[in-house]
Amino acid sequence: MSPSMPESPVETSDISVVSQEAIGEKTPATVLAIKNENSLGDKDVDGNPDAIIITGADAALHMLSLRDDFDNVLTFRSILLASGLACFQAVMNQIYQFKPTLVTIQGTFIVLISYFVGNAWAKFLPRGDRLEARWRAKGGQGKLPLWITVAKFVNTGEWTLKEHAICSITATSASNASPTSQVFAAQDLFYDLPISAATVILSMISIGLFGYGICGILRPIAVWHPEAVYWSNLPTVKTLQGLHWQEVKNSKPLRYFWYAFTGMSIYEIIPAYIFPWLNSVSIPCLAAQKATGETGAVLNNIFGGATNNQGLGLFSFSFDWQYLTSFQTSLPLKLQVHQAAGIFSCFIIMIGIYYGNGWNSRDLPFMSTKMLLNNGTSYPIEAVFPGGVLDEAALFKNGLPRLTGSFAFAMFMANAAMGALILHCFLFWGKDIVRAYKSARKGIYDDRHHSHMAKHYKEAPWWWYIIVLVGSFILGIIVTVKENITLSPWAYVISLIVGCIIAPFSVILLSRYGNGIATNNLSKMLAGLILPGRPVGNMYFAAWSHNVIANAVSLSQDLKMGEYLKIPPRIMFITQIYGTILGGFINYAIMISIVSSNRALLVGGNGNSSWSGATIQSYNTNAASWALAPYIYKIGTPYGAVPLGLAVGAGAVVLHRIIYHFVPKIGSLDVAEVNLPQYIQYAGFIPYNQSQTCVIFTWITAGFYVQYYLRNYKPRVFSEYSYLITGAFDGASLTVLFVLSFAVFGAGGVSHPFPSWWGNNVNGNYDWCPVTE
Repeated sequence: MSPSMPESPVETSDISVVSQEAIGEKTPATVLAIKNENSLGDKDVDGNPDAIIITGADAALHMLSLRDDFDNVLTFRSILLASGLACFQAVMNQIYQFKPTLVTIQGTFIVLISYFVGNAWAKFLPRGDRLEARWRAKGGQGKLPLWITVAKFVNTGEWTLKEHAICSITATSASNASPTSQVFAAQDLFYDLPISAATVILSMISIGLFGYGICGILRPIAVWHPEAVYWSNLPTVKTLQGLHWQEVKNSKPLRYFWYAFTGMSIYEIIPAYIFPWLNSVSIPCLAAQKATGETGAVLNNIFGGATNNQGLGLFSFSFDWQYLTSFQTSLPLKLQVHQAAGIFSCFIIMIGIYYGNGWNSRDLPFMSTKMLLNNGTSYPIEAVFPGGVLDEAALFKNGLPRLTGSFAFAMFMANAAMGALILHCFLFWGKDIVRAYKSARKGIYDDRHHSHMAKHYKEAPWWWYIIVLVGSFILGIIVTVKENITLSPWAYVISLIVGCIIAPFSVILLSRYGNGIATNNLSKMLAGLILPGRPVGNMYFAAWSHNVIANAVSLSQDLKMGEYLKIPPRIMFITQIYGTILGGFINYAIMISIVSSNRALLVGGNGNSSWSGATIQSYNTNAASWALAPYIYKIGTPYGAVPLGLAVGAGAVVLHRIIYHFVPKIGSLDVAEVNLPQYIQYAGFIPYNQSQTCVIFTWITAGFYVQYYLRNYKPRVFSEYSYLITGAFDGASLTVLFVLSFAVFGAGGVSHPFPSWWGNNVNGNYDWCPVTE
């Protein structure tokens, strides 16, 4: 990095902030700050607490403090606790890959655990700094005695913010491998193709590290850009800063944090265990409990939304925070609007496809995620793909598989969203991306947080990330050459090229909007064209493209958190590499244990209230269907339109750009703020992304309350309380969920289900929708 930079980290003439004005929103706070000429420099001050937070630059200026205490980061206790928490988070996230509804154990939950453990360590073990002070006070001179030196090494002093942050970030790095485990779980469950520990561990490490290498190359747009906020980071950042920089007796926000944590801890036991009806409250279902036949099926399809209902959950609400999380309330309003519009469209389209008999949907179960025979039963995937390779005779005997209309539409929309993403980044953000790289080369940064980091800490050199890319590439080559995964080395190379091409677009979108575009479907489609008839190879291809992209996004998100918390970049590099490698070993052990113990539940049906293979089934269906792409998706066949989604999505954005050129504004709406990739994604979101659809309306309601009402009309409450309180809700609900998982849900052995009663309808659907055959 060039040492030359502006005296003040904020150069208003260099800032290029995309307009974020949305319907009903007020003047962006950045404009107010510039008008006030509030030169913050490196001082420990925040901007105007009453400013309306709209842009990412607003959040960085007015919500996130520039304070840096320059305290210790890598200490014996921070490394040891980071290792333990990395193991814990990796285990829990792996477990929840096989639960009815995916719950991500991270963020505030890990922050709170490490807060209590770290403070207990600092309080109850001999403090090296105090022992040294006493020794000096008694006249001690020169070299410290060995016993004080050891005490300082083990327990140097107070538990600091940066030690705390490293624990959380290392744990997240270790858990990134859990989604990749779907590849190995699907191979073990659905194919007669043994897997070895070497295959799993080396693949996970290769995928994780390659994603990190890409992350390093993308830093000017993924980390150093003022709009690269990663909004879902904010609850964790605000919680960390609040716990270390505020005192309960003097800080009203921190007191409310603990009030919220305590209240949610008590409440969460009720919907999670005693009264699960609260998970899915559906008035239409309650009014028609005795409906049967076609009427019952219609009610279940449209209004049912409890776990395993496979219904749309229309007008259903969830009052269980574990399924909501601060992620939804942290998303900016511009995304909330696209999400709501897309999901509403998805409701209408799903109903139209099924009851309009699109793709002959009425012959098959509503919203099923499995490959099916003509009679609606499961397709014999293992027989058609013995050893993970297509047997054409078995295919001829069983016939081509069928997909539900909703699933086919979802794949079409996933492709369309990818096409839209690529064109949107080029046509709307291309100039800003080029400018960001040019500014980085000159050592000029628009983000005051990165300006502070560049001034006070050495940046991790570019060549460090290049070494990571080369090393991870070699690990992948070893797997493809030595292990029987039906993926050839040349196809492996292509998969990495795809990941490198798509990753920048995904990172840019997620950093600015708080949510990215799923790339899994595109990866599998390309694999189906390159490797026809090889579903396992298809999954590995997707892992080294889609999962590499996902890891690049996640690790970029953590790098940005490190900037906000002032963690030295080289220490961030070391800890993220360490966590990624550690996670490969842990995730393998847990995945094998779960699959071996619950094989029958994971392979067939919808599982039970404790274990479900729905996510793995959907993953495998997608891979297997694309492995038959030359048969299923040919133009002229029932599903021939699915691959065309890429072109349709790209064409829609081109049309959007043309309209914007001639009509830049419609009233107060900046037409450039319409983000078609996000809308298209959510318009096809439900069929294979959300098995418990009752949470959707609650998501939207909570999100609009925080991001529209509080942000615009209670800006001080929004800035000081919203992310802190939702972080407390997260931490409390996930703490209770963790305890219940091992105490009563069977994660640690025998389960102890709550007795059946009206609010715990164990013999039917929790929301009392009619049970259909």
